[in-house]
Amino acid sequence: MLWGPGSDCSASPAPMEYVSTRGGVGAVDFEGALFSGYAPDGGLFMPQHIPSLDRDTLRRWSHLSYRELVKELCSLFITADLVPRNTLDDLIDRAFSRFRHKDVILLCRLKDGLNVLELWHGVTYAFKDLALSCTGQFLQYFLEKKQKHVIILVGTSGDTGSSAIESVRGQKNMDIFVLLPKGFCTQTQELQMTTVIEDNVHVFAARGNSDEIDEPIKELFADVDFARKYNLMSLNSVNWSRIMVQIAHYFYAYFQCTPSLDTTPLPVVEIVVPTGGGGNITAGCIAQKMGLPIQLVAVVNSNDIIHRAVQHGDFSLSESVKATLASAMDIQEPYNMERILWLLSGSDSRLMKTLMERFSEVKSLKLPEDLHRKSLGSIILQALLGAHGVVMPSANLLVSPWGCSSQRPCAHAQPLMRTSCVPCSAAGRRTATCCVPTLPWLLTTTTHSQMARPGVA
Repeated sequence: MLWGPGSDCSASPAPMEYVSTRGGVGAVDFEGALFSGYAPDGGLFMPQHIPSLDRDTLRRWSHLSYRELVKELCSLFITADLVPRNTLDDLIDRAFSRFRHKDVILLCRLKDGLNVLELWHGVTYAFKDLALSCTGQFLQYFLEKKQKHVIILVGTSGDTGSSAIESVRGQKNMDIFVLLPKGFCTQTQELQMTTVIEDNVHVFAARGNSDEIDEPIKELFADVDFARKYNLMSLNSVNWSRIMVQIAHYFYAYFQCTPSLDTTPLPVVEIVVPTGGGGNITAGCIAQKMGLPIQLVAVVNSNDIIHRAVQHGDFSLSESVKATLASAMDIQEPYNMERILWLLSGSDSRLMKTLMERFSEVKSLKLPEDLHRKSLGSIILQALLGAHGVVMPSANLLVSPWGCSSQRPCAHAQPLMRTSCVPCSAAGRRTATCCVPTLPWLLTTTTHSQMARPGVA
């Protein structure tokens, strides 16, 4: 569906519905997707169609603030009959009211053409505050309207737990239960979760890594009767609302990096996304589908299942999760990879059901050749590892942020953005090895994990 200047971007002409990546359940509206974790068939909810934006719409959006971009994007995926546009705008304004910077996110221009997009001005200093603050407001709107109560289950590798807690703390119609992997989170993250004294916040330390504590949560959602009886839902990035809001910072970053949208073709911006569970890069894939000319580069640490899947078609677990300083990336089962593969397969739910059920059984999967080829064409992989498996800069791809601040950035959400020059893009050459970029580089950072994980020097 193409959106242009004659289209009403505040609401889709046809109801926006969401389907499971495995095709085993009927379509639901945004409210249904919001209040779900995994779909009842084990899949993840995705929009039945992805809006496509024309150049005039991109040109108009390029003048918007980040806050306004979030409103425009959300209005494409949330129909006005569910949330009137004025109400949607108010909810988003309320969500961002606790951010320390008036513009919510901030672009800093440094020397030598490097720009830093700061996503860490939320309450917990994690970029996840952006999406979860909005999601918390959406939940509160529907719960107050229908006088309902929900139980939120969250498994965390560190930053999701504290951000989810802050998004719903003190709310009488929501109880949140957070499982954190004992010994795998930073001290800062543990304190952010365990020092919140609210009646609706319940935090438990569990044995095992973040992947292992996700398994019982997934089983609870698979028990449809149990999940319905206790009104279970999730605020992990299995929740579509988080993916939806994260799309906005790709558009904002692109517009900040691109001085003009009058050239043909539009300039391509390369975005490097350190990747754990895959939610952030899924949002980038959807932005691509919407018509944003970006090239995505997934960067992983020692837990490199996404790297192996894209490079070699090998979607298989390693023997164990490797503990690194970048604890938020210490994930071996990136559940959002199912969303990415669904997009690349042309929404082939039957294929996703076969592949994901096979993976669930044996934890090993060889991607079909066609799907592997499409993943190579859509995502470039870099495994950039330093001491303790932390993502570190490569001389020809990244500019080190370590000397730019007295605080140590977290390696979870630091996408680097630079522009591919038109000749090199046309020749199919990688930006990392092409001539000097025609536009500045841009690095998106969060300073959440400032302290080393216990047990890692």
